[in-house]
Amino acid sequence: MNTIVNYAHRGASRYCPENTMAAFKKSLELGATGIETDVQMTKDGRLVLIHDESVQRTTGQPGEIKDLTYRQITELDAGSWYSSEFAGERIPTLGQLLDWIEPTGMMLNVELKNNMEPYEGMEEKVIAAIRKRGLSQRVLISSFNHYSLVICKRIAPEIRTAILYGENLFEPWKYARSIGASALHPYYKFMNHSMVQQAADQGIIYNPFTINDPAEMRELIRMGVSGIITDYPDRLHELLQGSAAGR
Repeated sequence: MNTIVNYAHRGASRYCPENTMAAFKKSLELGATGIETDVQMTKDGRLVLIHDESVQRTTGQPGEIKDLTYRQITELDAGSWYSSEFAGERIPTLGQLLDWIEPTGMMLNVELKNNMEPYEGMEEKVIAAIRKRGLSQRVLISSFNHYSLVICKRIAPEIRTAILYGENLFEPWKYARSIGASALHPYYKFMNHSMVQQAADQGIIYNPFTINDPAEMRELIRMGVSGIITDYPDRLHELLQGSAAGR
């Protein structure tokens, strides 16, 4: 069986409104074996799943997550912008996703969106939620805020961390090891077969983002990546099934 993790980017975000329970549930139906999601923190300290710092794009309402209470967030419609079929979908909490994913066996990549807003105390809250449900071995914490990854590792050495980046880095596996990270999550254009192999020799894995073209997926599979983050988990599932069948 192919062990590459099929991470659904914000859930099945090309079939459902991103970062909603509908998108997460759909990704499982489409063959995803992992979910990638984004965590922000409300004014009153609740962890909610949304990519942007503002709710404008996905709810049509003004406001920054940091300035809204959880109750205000729950009143927003996070589905109608995508399609009337999803009218009434809400912005979920991290806890809701963790409770749902626990019995599925899926992996979870939690991206801390604290590179624009500091969200003091976010690391502790995310880790507490993961530990509460006994999911430390199935969760990967990633962020563009690498200082935050160091904090996470100090708090919870048992939870793996991943460095997000979107530029060419020199020998990024050495950097990963220096901050205790287990994985590299680059934009897929900034990697090649040699880099994947050199990282693997150092015990560091690659989970690139966001790959939607089947030909590019095939190339990454040949490179030996450990996971692929995609908006189309069904496309990747089909390729992985074919790859496994061809062995």
